[in-house]
Amino acid sequence: MADDTFKALLTPENLAKIFPRERSNDFFDALFGDASEGAYDIELAYRDVKGDTLTMDLRLHERPNRCLACNLTQGLPQVFSRHPVINIKGVVSELQSLLGDNISLGEWSLGYTEQQKRSLHVIPLKIKVVKA
Repeated sequence: MADDTFKALLTPENLAKIFPRERSNDFFDALFGDASEGAYDIELAYRDVKGDTLTMDLRLHERPNRCLACNLTQGLPQVFSRHPVINIKGVVSELQSLLGDNISLGEWSLGYTEQQKRSLHVIPLKIKVVKA
């Protein structure tokens, strides 16, 4: 399937419905008992599709007066992959619904945290495209 098709469907507006901004606060509330303790906001974004792999990004945006680099972001892929508030399995299911019947998504995995800049880290979500 062409990259343009994914770009047309996986818009920032559609992805914000799948992974709303408030989910960051819900995550930190569950983790620390206080959403204001969180060091970053999480955003779901489209990266690309290459071959049979769709790559989405979980972008971690540093919050004002917080330190993203100090927040042990390297261990987050394992935490995110099984945390019920982040709900990656549900995110993939909602992506499947958004993409429709012509595209089938299969297994998924979270890659290593990538530091794009000091205030932005990214965790790639790689999803197998089984049918397009």
